[in-house]
Amino acid sequence: MSTRWYPIYQRGNPQLRVFLPNFWLKLVRPEHEQPPNVVQFACSMEMTKYDVKNYLEKIYNVPVVEVRTRIAMGKTKRDLVHGYITKNEDTKMAYVTLPKDMKFEFPNMFQDEAKKKEEDDKKSLEETKKNYKKFLDKNKHRPGTPGWFTI
Repeated sequence: MSTRWYPIYQRGNPQLRVFLPNFWLKLVRPEHEQPPNVVQFACSMEMTKYDVKNYLEKIYNVPVVEVRTRIAMGKTKRDLVHGYITKNEDTKMAYVTLPKDMKFEFPNMFQDEAKKKEEDDKKSLEETKKNYKKFLDKNKHRPGTPGWFTI
C-alpha cells in the first residue's frame, strides 16, 4: 500500500491511481569480507526476509537461497556548540545468499583512473629516485657535513 495521495476513482472516469510499494532495496558494498555468493542490501525497515526474497525473485529474477536481516543502529553524535545529542536513522541490512554456483562481484567502474594514478605514482617515484641520486652524488666529496647543508 502506498502513502501517496491520488484522486479517488469514480466509476466511468479513467483510472488515475497508481499503487507503488513503499519497499526499496539498495545494494551496499560490505564492510567485512563476505563469501562470493552473499550480497548485502540496505532495505526499508518494514521489509521482512520473505519480502526481500519475493522482491528479488519476482522483479529481478534472481534465485535466492536464504535471506538474513539485521538492524544496524544509526550513529549518535553530540553537538559541540549546543550540547544536544543527535542520532542518525537506523537501517535494516539484508544479507542475501545466492546459489553456490553464482558469484557476485562489484564492477570496477573507474579502471582508467586507477591505471592513470598508478602510472603517475610510478613516474613520481622514478623522479624522486633520480633527484635523490643526484643529491647523493653532489655531496659525495663532503664527508661530515649534514644532509640539509648543501650548496
